[in-house]
Amino acid sequence: MLRRLHKDQPASFAFTPANLEWAQGQISKYPEGRQASAIIPLLWRAQEQEGWLSRPAIEHVAGMLGMAYIRALEVATFYFMFQLQPVGSVAHIQICGTTSCMICGAEDLIAVCKDLISPRPHSLSADGKFSWEEVECLGACANAPMAQIGKDYYEDLTAPKLRDLIARFSKGEVPVPGPQNGRYAAEPLSGLTTLKDFESGKQAYNASVQNAVDIGDTVKRIDGTEVPILTPWLGKTKAAVAKAAPKTVPAEKAPATAAAEAPAVTGTKPQALVAARDGKADNLKEIKGIGPKLELVCNGLGFFHFDQIANWTAAEIAWVDDNLEGFKGRVTRDNWVEQAKILAAGGETEFSKRVEKGGVYD
Repeated sequence: MLRRLHKDQPASFAFTPANLEWAQGQISKYPEGRQASAIIPLLWRAQEQEGWLSRPAIEHVAGMLGMAYIRALEVATFYFMFQLQPVGSVAHIQICGTTSCMICGAEDLIAVCKDLISPRPHSLSADGKFSWEEVECLGACANAPMAQIGKDYYEDLTAPKLRDLIARFSKGEVPVPGPQNGRYAAEPLSGLTTLKDFESGKQAYNASVQNAVDIGDTVKRIDGTEVPILTPWLGKTKAAVAKAAPKTVPAEKAPATAAAEAPAVTGTKPQALVAARDGKADNLKEIKGIGPKLELVCNGLGFFHFDQIANWTAAEIAWVDDNLEGFKGRVTRDNWVEQAKILAAGGETEFSKRVEKGGVYD
């Protein structure tokens, strides 16, 4: 199957503080020069944070690991676990369509997805809550047909049961995963034929389902706050992870010595404002390279208007580039100043026209 990046891409990506700390802990598992080994877990965490993998996310991870962008793109497009297009805000439903499930009614489940979500896979439902796709064998053949919804398996499904699950997820409920026909695990439908003494003493759910019930977050995306970040290989505390993790910059810009890894902030801070003039800030998102998150960062630094950015000197650009935490170098890379000069003078750019029409960030 041909896998391409989605036609609509966000302007930028940055890990949340918790996910960044987690990512740095993962990178620290590998010896210097081998950080690229962390590519799959970091791409996965980026997908968990946003729901899907965008080009800025792939490039951001590549930069952290000192990899060429194309190498990270090769990984993202090779593995089908990576979603290259937006998915439902509540859940992405993966219907197993391989032999056992197909024989037992997978096509009926796909028909439900087409009816309730979208006629086409990898497309959002009208309310944006759900998306779906057909996948290869998920290894639960004894409980066919089944689907993976979020992190968990929902097995022994029928079309009416899947309809009910989608309705409950839509309401904010967290249905119990696992077999949906009363089975405990994958025992025969007629009941246990061996280990019958276990029958009377078993818990309400098997261990996997019980864990999902205890956590109660079947479709909640991992955000880095679930468990402490453990890095016993460092022999240090969680707080030391960020300092211990190697400096992660694109390979072509990697410093030659350890002393060069943490250069001092250079340049001169531009004149900032306490608040926007007349309480009305310019829409900085009209500058290509400034998305909603980065606009908040700029406002936090005291930059609210196009003319402020348009007047930055080379020294001031250097200062801002060094102080955009998580977005370093973005001013120079996307040439904010030249764009801001046009917008401050009342002009338009091709990108600002797209933002005004809506759809870029809506």
